[in-house]
Amino acid sequence: MTYYTGCIAAVPTANKDRYMQHVKDCWSIFNRHGASRMVEAWGADIKKGKVNDFFGAVEATDDETVVFSWLEWHDKAAADAAWQAMQTDTDMAKIAMPFDGSRMIFGGFEPLVTGGSDKNAGYIQGFVLSVPQGNREAYRTMADQAWEEMFRPKGCLGNYETWGVDVPHGNRTDFYRASKAEAGEVPVFSWTAWPDRATCDAASRAMEAEMEGKDFPDMPFDGRRMIWGGFDVIFDSASA
Repeated sequence: MTYYTGCIAAVPTANKDRYMQHVKDCWSIFNRHGASRMVEAWGADIKKGKVNDFFGAVEATDDETVVFSWLEWHDKAAADAAWQAMQTDTDMAKIAMPFDGSRMIFGGFEPLVTGGSDKNAGYIQGFVLSVPQGNREAYRTMADQAWEEMFRPKGCLGNYETWGVDVPHGNRTDFYRASKAEAGEVPVFSWTAWPDRATCDAASRAMEAEMEGKDFPDMPFDGRRMIWGGFDVIFDSASA
């Protein structure tokens, strides 16, 4: 089963060019160790939330930009073997990070819902939330329905919902803190892929208009703690 390493980081905005080189250097190593794809997306439309948000998730400062990214692997075993091997890879040890790695959050996720394709996307809407373990299937049903009835008809290229299976607790930041997870909840890392921001923004406006005057549907998770934002795709190894 395909497996993902999901990551969120805060990068000094002035270091964007250095970050791009960092990404390319890292991809050559990840790919050598078995990663099949790497996608990096740079924050373009991220708003402050009332409860939580992407900025708080990685303690971003005003001069930093949030980055949403993932690595794709053939399966969890391949990812685990690669991370183990990279601990002694001298090339990996030589790479200097142009951002504060102590605030980066990451984890391992398995696909729960895959609709359409995220290939050739120019823009990503990224989401982080926590879902009660017992609501996994209810969440899958909701996500499938949203893809078929809301996202796909409005120009979305793909919808990916991934379920946390190896998500570590961090000393400072992590996916649990990001989504204010409660006991028995599992982090979910997801994204919708769009050809560009304009298409995504138009779809959002249309969905808001459709919901006007209607009661918000019951959801199998606490939507008040979900965080989301818009990101420009700056690197995709599938098209690099």
